[in-house]
Amino acid sequence: MRTIEWHAGGASDALAAGGPEVWLIDQTRLPLEQAVVRCRTYQDVAQAIRTMQVRGAPAIGIAAAMGVALGALAAPDEPAGFFGALEQVYTALAATRPTAVNLFWAIDQMRRRAQALAGRPVAEIKAALVAEAQRLADDDVARCRRIGEAGEALLDDGDGVLTHCNAGALACVELGTALAPIYLAHAAGKRLHVLVNETRPFLQGARLTTWELMQAGIDCTLITDSMAAHFMARGCVQKVLVGADRIAANGDVANKIGTYGLAILAHAHGIPFYVAAPTSTIDLATPSGEGIPIEERAESEVTHFRGVPIAPPGVRAAHPAFDVTPHRYVTAIVTDAGVLYPPYGESLARAVEAGPAQPHLESMAVPSGGRQTWRA
Repeated sequence: MRTIEWHAGGASDALAAGGPEVWLIDQTRLPLEQAVVRCRTYQDVAQAIRTMQVRGAPAIGIAAAMGVALGALAAPDEPAGFFGALEQVYTALAATRPTAVNLFWAIDQMRRRAQALAGRPVAEIKAALVAEAQRLADDDVARCRRIGEAGEALLDDGDGVLTHCNAGALACVELGTALAPIYLAHAAGKRLHVLVNETRPFLQGARLTTWELMQAGIDCTLITDSMAAHFMARGCVQKVLVGADRIAANGDVANKIGTYGLAILAHAHGIPFYVAAPTSTIDLATPSGEGIPIEERAESEVTHFRGVPIAPPGVRAAHPAFDVTPHRYVTAIVTDAGVLYPPYGESLARAVEAGPAQPHLESMAVPSGGRQTWRA
């Protein structure tokens, strides 16, 4: 199944015969158990986002869109009550996690769709919102495919590629962002070896990225986060490829905690540092990374793992879930609109304005002075 699926319910969908449901792969139980979370209400979806049963910027955006659709179907059938209820749905879903801009982008897409149909019968608006959520899911799949096609050209046969966290199919609807170029390069016959950072403290790399790559038959090695410099120094890493939860207008990138350190290490070793994300992750309203809110998660996620204490009782712990990588350390940003190079203030704005896969964006594929070839 996809990471996120809409099930309509009724006689045509016996598994969800009780009514519409959003099905999510439960990412907290991977890799040891494959389970599905069945959300019947927007509150269920909000809880799944908050607890990271669904995670990854594009995935939580699509989950939120489907949560809005569930909330719309349960809302009153008279216009005032309907739109009032929708505002409560938007607010509840937007409050789940603060950093990934795709969450707010998707909610805004659903709000715009509902507002555009104001004055139409409420039943028609409800059906349109269900259709819009499914359209956004299909659009995410298409965007990831374009990211994969654009990024695959940056990977050479024999490359060692280091990635952090999980920016694969589990972080999206299908295929992924940072892993999409790797999947397509593998399909094209390129021999890659992927070094996967474990990604403390939630272990998305260890639990999720390795599971995905092994399912796809891609050669990979799990390493602890503190091993990255060691393998870079020994020439085992030719490219670093990560995802993003929000990209500011100047190209500063918020991604899973630990990404900033990797970017500095890559810079020190002369290794290109690529960020892969859909244009929906670009936040032109935030001028720089200083304006990106950083989610602070529970200390227990650092001091415990799956309920088991791994630190002395009572010790204080810090848990910023994300950090911000300054744009000067980002070699290029791989998007559904093409590969973007500095100056990011210009290339990002053009990409958002043009939309996905516009031919004139090909001029962004090579920075002034030509593209460098890097080796550790």
